[in-house]
Amino acid sequence: MTHPAKDPFPAAPAVLTRTRRQVLVGAGAAGFGALLGSLGSPAIAQGLKPVRISEAIHLGMYASVYAAVHGGYFRKHGLDVAVSSAGGIALAVPVVLSGNASFAITGAGMSVNATNEGAKLVNIAKIVGGVAMWAVAKPGTNIRKLEDFRGKTIATLRFPSSSIQTPTFAMKERGGFDPESAGVKFLQLPAGAQAQAVLDGRADVATMFEWDVSIAKQKFGLEPVFAFADIIGPLSWTTAIATKALVEKDPALVQAFCDAIAEAQAALQVDRELFLKASFAEFPQIDQAVIRAAADNLLTKSTAIPKNPTISKAEWDTNMAFEMAGGSVKSPRSYEEMVDNRFAERATAKFAAAKKSS
Repeated sequence: MTHPAKDPFPAAPAVLTRTRRQVLVGAGAAGFGALLGSLGSPAIAQGLKPVRISEAIHLGMYASVYAAVHGGYFRKHGLDVAVSSAGGIALAVPVVLSGNASFAITGAGMSVNATNEGAKLVNIAKIVGGVAMWAVAKPGTNIRKLEDFRGKTIATLRFPSSSIQTPTFAMKERGGFDPESAGVKFLQLPAGAQAQAVLDGRADVATMFEWDVSIAKQKFGLEPVFAFADIIGPLSWTTAIATKALVEKDPALVQAFCDAIAEAQAALQVDRELFLKASFAEFPQIDQAVIRAAADNLLTKSTAIPKNPTISKAEWDTNMAFEMAGGSVKSPRSYEEMVDNRFAERATAKFAAAKKSS
């Protein structure tokens, strides 16, 4: 929903100490409880507000969040943030609905599905602003346009992963053909198994996020042969989702969150070292050469990292078409109902003004 501007929200608490962050894969209520126990009360005593974020899975394209952590923007805006990976695109919103996180970072369609089942949610910020996905294949594979996917087997993650939704939407909405009718088969595999399926011939191509694209090139000699962002364009691919109750009860918290994301996104546009610093810290198991190679794909060859967190109606409508074509959303909902842009707009204006004055 969109609203007219209101009086300024209460200021976020002053920042007096550093942010602590823990990543817990597959955390539910018990995991978050343990996390809170480890954080203890010093953050409250020293002026920071503890905040829990549930991300779908741990992905390089969520760099806006990681930059806000490691660039100090969350703590600058008074928040002591802990991020936990829920373990799947459909799992982050239930963590918020259970009261074990304030914000979910996942596909916007998940907020629609939950709302269709009776939840009251809004999308408050754009985290990923484009389709950061590539088709990867053996060198010499002739896939340069959507028609070339006809009759091919595509290695993907398991439904409702965007690795299935993205090619499905692209073929239906941009290519004008149905994948099933065109003989396209999706080979759904666990994370990390897609490259091997291409190497051993079970699949012709694999659809991948970064870091997997750069890993596939460095480790397996595969190449990105098709960029879906080139034909799909901007959309609200991943958003920050909150309950309407939180927005009404604690607008200062929502504003502080959006301020931190907006400032981090603005910084990422001009400071590649921030991207590298945050990514090295978040993904110590990934070769730094892979992360450096992936930076081009995420920062310059796609709109994955937004310039600001606002969500436009056009982006929302494109995303709804994307989710419907991919099958992850059965009944769409309107931009006016599902997006509360006030906080992101305020944050964007604030940091645009700050940039002009600097």
